[in-house]
This record gives sequence, structure tokens and C-alpha cells, in this order.
Amino acid sequence: MDVTLHLAQDPEADALLGRSPLAALTGMLLDQQIPMEWAFKGPRTIADRLGAGDLDAHEIAAMDPEAFAALLSEKPAVHRYPGSMAKRVQQLCRYLVEHYDGDAEAVWKDAGSGAELLKRLEDLPGFGRQKAQIFLALLGKQLGVAPAGWREAAGAYGEPGSHRSVADITGPDSLARVRAHKQEMKAAAKAAKTARK
Repeated sequence: MDVTLHLAQDPEADALLGRSPLAALTGMLLDQQIPMEWAFKGPRTIADRLGAGDLDAHEIAAMDPEAFAALLSEKPAVHRYPGSMAKRVQQLCRYLVEHYDGDAEAVWKDAGSGAELLKRLEDLPGFGRQKAQIFLALLGKQLGVAPAGWREAAGAYGEPGSHRSVADITGPDSLARVRAHKQEMKAAAKAAKTARK
């Protein structure tokens, strides 16, 4: 895996995401309740604070939980909720150590179908169906991981030419289009909620 991603909108953070399967998974895990760029910059910040060039699932899984939470809490914090997200990152790393010998890429490397890959992603701690589908779409659209049926398994996120999620962001223009789509969806959900009252 060595591609150029544009999710953090920061060259060094994006370079790590493009070459490190664990960094990409961790960024996706962190992508909730904070701006996307902040979430995807997180893996690079964690690696820097560990004094490493990459994330290591074995190392993170074995760290003292309080020390790891403190690492994510340092200013600027890696997430709005650094303590709870530190737990989630460690849970993800422990799962990868237990099930994939710490190799994040093994989650998708030999998946025989899109449905199988979606199931593997959904089994990861912190990955619900939507997050799993978005990450599956990112794998298929930008990381060259395209088992048979991946678009169908990714649902609407797998549609070619869509601008729904991080899977579709390749630069500032597509980022603006994804943001616009999300704002439209929020406005529609708000209008539907108001109509039900």
C-alpha cells in the first residue's frame, strides 16, 4: 500500500495514511464528532508522539491505557474525546493482534468478496456498518483493494462519481463537494424531523 491520499489535507499525515494500513484504519476510527481532517491527522500525531515513523498494533495494544490516553490528550488533543478514543484505538489494535497478528492489511489482503470484506470490517471494534462501508469504498476507490462485489457491499458509498464520504476525497475540490453533500443530508434530516412534529 503506497498511494497518495488527501484526507488530512496535510502532506505528512496524508503520506502516512497512504502507506500505512493501520494509520488508515485508525484515521477512519477517529472520524466521528470532529472534522475529518482532524481525525485523519490523528494517526500521524500519535506516531510522532510515540517517536515512530508508523503505528504498530503490538506496541499500542501493549501500552498502559492511562499512558496512551495521556498521549492522545496532550495539546493539541488527537480527538475531542481523547480518553474514550484512546480506549477505542487500543481495542482496535488488540483485535488486530489477536486476529491478524497485528497486520492491519491482513483484514483486506485475502478477502474473497466485497461481502466478506465488509463483514471483516464490521467485526473491527468501533466499526459499525456505515463506517465499514465507507472504509470499504475508500479501499476500492483509492487503495486498489477491489474484491468482487465491493461496490455493492459498500452500498451508496461505492457508487462511482459520488461525493458522499472520505472515500471520494482526492483534493480540495472533492472535499468541498463531500462537505456540501453532508450539509444537504443534515438539512434534509432536520426538515424531515421538523415535519414529523
